[in-house]
Amino acid sequence: MAENNSCEKVNLYQPKNRFIIPINNFHVPKKLLRLFKKNTFTFKANSNFENVIYNCQNINRKDNGTWINKIILNTYINLHYHNMCHSIECYENNNLVGGLYGVHIGACFFGESMFGKLSNVSKFCLIYLIAILRKNLFCLLDSQFYNQHLVQFGAYEISNDNYMKQLKQNIITKREFIFLDDFQEVLSLIQPNNIKS
Repeated sequence: MAENNSCEKVNLYQPKNRFIIPINNFHVPKKLLRLFKKNTFTFKANSNFENVIYNCQNINRKDNGTWINKIILNTYINLHYHNMCHSIECYENNNLVGGLYGVHIGACFFGESMFGKLSNVSKFCLIYLIAILRKNLFCLLDSQFYNQHLVQFGAYEISNDNYMKQLKQNIITKREFIFLDDFQEVLSLIQPNNIKS
């Protein structure tokens, strides 16, 4: 992470606890699921990666800052060209209105950042990502640092020791990141665990 977008170095962090988003026990709140089911947006993967990361860098945040500097930007774009970094994109009338990106190694996906220009669209991208990870049998979705906003989806902290065990086990398992074109299939993949509110 960089201190700001003009910083010319990157700092490395290893948190004591890792924040994990569950893939198989992911919870979609009922109201959000109803909105998602309306299918008023178009979703794509990896068709506009650079725009997604630019938007993540420049979106207005509460602290008015970003950890995405030029080094991080260029590194992730390079990883994308090597099929190791993916984006999920949300469009309204062919305009990019939301997205997320992350790194893919083995059966692990490391969520890096997301943005939304309209209400709920970044959450919709996360839901779509979960469907893709479930379909392709991914085992670990790492969100790194605690984020109160993601607790509603069942995200939780684990010790770094526990995380390293899961990482070593799953990073060597080969998985493909294959997009789902069929929205009904996406719904079928995310609905089974939506028993609670």
